[in-house]
Amino acid sequence: GGTVFFSLPLPLSSVGSIIERRLDTVRSVCHIAQKRLIACFQGQHGTDPDKRHKKLPLTALAQNMQEGSVQLSDETLLGKMLDTCGDAENKLAMELSQHEVQIEREVLDPLYLLTETEIPNIQKQRKQLSKLVLDWDSARGRYNQAHKTSGTNFQVHPSKIESLKEEMDEAGNKVEQCKDQLAADMYNFVSKEGEYARCFVMLLEAQADYHRKALAVIEKVLPEIQAHQDKWTEKPAFGTPLEEHLKRSGREIAVPIEACVMMLLETGMREEGLFRIAAGASKLKKLKAALDCSTSQLDEFYSDPHAVAGALKSYLRELPEPLMTYSLYEEWTQAANIQDQDKKLQELWRICNRLPKHYHANFRYLIKFLAKLAQNSDVNKMTPSNVAIVLGPNLLWAKNEGSLAEMAAATSVHVVAVIEPIIQHADWFFPGDQDFNVSGAFVAIPAVNSNHLSHTGNEYDSGTLERKRPVSMTVMEGDLLKKESPLLRAGLLRSDLFPPVLLQPEEGSKVMYWYLLPVILYAW
Repeated sequence: GGTVFFSLPLPLSSVGSIIERRLDTVRSVCHIAQKRLIACFQGQHGTDPDKRHKKLPLTALAQNMQEGSVQLSDETLLGKMLDTCGDAENKLAMELSQHEVQIEREVLDPLYLLTETEIPNIQKQRKQLSKLVLDWDSARGRYNQAHKTSGTNFQVHPSKIESLKEEMDEAGNKVEQCKDQLAADMYNFVSKEGEYARCFVMLLEAQADYHRKALAVIEKVLPEIQAHQDKWTEKPAFGTPLEEHLKRSGREIAVPIEACVMMLLETGMREEGLFRIAAGASKLKKLKAALDCSTSQLDEFYSDPHAVAGALKSYLRELPEPLMTYSLYEEWTQAANIQDQDKKLQELWRICNRLPKHYHANFRYLIKFLAKLAQNSDVNKMTPSNVAIVLGPNLLWAKNEGSLAEMAAATSVHVVAVIEPIIQHADWFFPGDQDFNVSGAFVAIPAVNSNHLSHTGNEYDSGTLERKRPVSMTVMEGDLLKKESPLLRAGLLRSDLFPPVLLQPEEGSKVMYWYLLPVILYAW
């Protein structure tokens, strides 16, 4: 037999070498991604959905909320909120546990198979090839050595050489087979890269699906929880838009206005300097807080009319839009500059009737009360002019105000010129009696002992305002009656056709007006 030379097995091609290097990189990258993804889990990795659900922080939060709702009872807003939110959080926890199980099945398991089975198998195949190459190289060396010495050493049996040749051939065949298998596995790996990349597409799809389901849970519960919120009437009144407060409370007159007026009718109508003298800060703060939560426990405040008056002023001032509205501000100020008193009254009457419904009702209510307060000006020193000075700036102000001094200088004169005649002629501007207990929620209380009180008895006896036409109206009606006017006999006199003549204020009112001008800073 002739000598047979076998070529050494060549290393993998350059393409194969690139693939081999990528194997290590892919395995490392996917292994790290797998670990980081598991770290994102809130449940215990590898458990079934039920067990995972029980261990989720969201589940603990849901249980805590529902236990809290039981303790608070579902009669309270907070109790209802906790119960509804607890149920929603529990559903979110269930969606999360199912999502994590899906991630394990569709993403982590394939990545684990890639990094722990498929790539290691290829790498083992590469190591096996290296071992087979060494075995084949050793067999080839033995064969060559025997073949070389056979020419000089006749003791070497030909069968021995043949045996070594067969051994070498077999080792070479194993190398070729292993090389083919390794190449096939590597090319197969390359062809399946799209499948491996698909894992990350499925990750995002699973996350999108989870977030859609979680959003559906939240969107379903939001209207319910918002309904609880909207139905709950115990919300702050101070600083809340008038229409919102009235809608929420189902009232015609704002709670702070009616409550303060009813308390002042009981104990404050003869109190000197009402609305001018400052109240104690702590008592005022307490009363505002009580009115904010619509509490009926107001008995203790009846004995401090200055605190009640201060709370009423604060409420009016803290309205986002003044009671006399921003939209009519220019018209009010222009009317204040009208010199002809009859035209001025007629213009003020027209503007009053342009107030929005809820603002008009509350403005009428307040003016009727202030007119009643001014009836006792001989005792409380609060003439229409004085009331307008201290309370007017809380009823009307410009939308864009400057400094306090600018505000007082620019607004006070206009406001006083508007509010004073409206209080003086309250029954002409707002005909008819006013039932101050509009809501029916207030009852008269027995007279209380107070250092503030300068009288005894109940100021609010009949529950209605005594109507008192201005003198100018009385004079005008007298003239009309002499003419036996059928309009007056029928009670159909129209204020827009017969405006009253505004009488000049008494000298004492003028003096008190200038005396109280500094008080305008307190009124704000």
